[in-house]
Amino acid sequence: MKGKMFKLPPPNKKGLISFEEALVKRKTVRSFKPDHLKLEELSQLLWSTNGLVDPYGRRVIPSAGALYPMEIYVAVGDGGVEGLGKGVYWYFPEQHALKPIKLEDVRRELSEASLWQTWMAQAPIIVVIAAEYARTTSKYRERGIRYVLMEIGHSAQNLFLQAVCLGLGAGIVGAFYDEEVKRILSLPPNHDPLLLMPVGHPR
Repeated sequence: MKGKMFKLPPPNKKGLISFEEALVKRKTVRSFKPDHLKLEELSQLLWSTNGLVDPYGRRVIPSAGALYPMEIYVAVGDGGVEGLGKGVYWYFPEQHALKPIKLEDVRRELSEASLWQTWMAQAPIIVVIAAEYARTTSKYRERGIRYVLMEIGHSAQNLFLQAVCLGLGAGIVGAFYDEEVKRILSLPPNHDPLLLMPVGHPR
């Protein structure tokens, strides 16, 4: 139901392949099979982008001043994730849970807003890495913008490597119309989308 929090399965904190192997296998994927993701896989992917690693609030990525400006959303296609309906979901790290924002499959719209990169719509999910700049710039002023962009890179690389560890693949898109993407996803005005990352089973 729209607005009700959906608790994700707990993430696995012990992997099956080495860090070095994940680095070697990491590549940008732009072609996906139609296979759905398991809920456990979605849980692991989202945790890797901005999840908590201890009860004290420390997360999987470093953050200037521990201010954590990242906001993670996921656009789920119709039948894209086993046990989860289509829609746009907002990830809450503290609860490791999702809040439904929009109960529509918006992958095609996102691909069109990304300069018609239609390959994106093949993926069962598109992870959206956004940021609220003011959390960091309120302390670090203009320099905070640089810190936010650094954190976006940390989050994206984590997602790439986690996808490899799960036998999945991820793409990455930075070319899109910002305001159109915000409208499609129904993002709050102060959440700026910075990267779109389609994830699924690579062909």
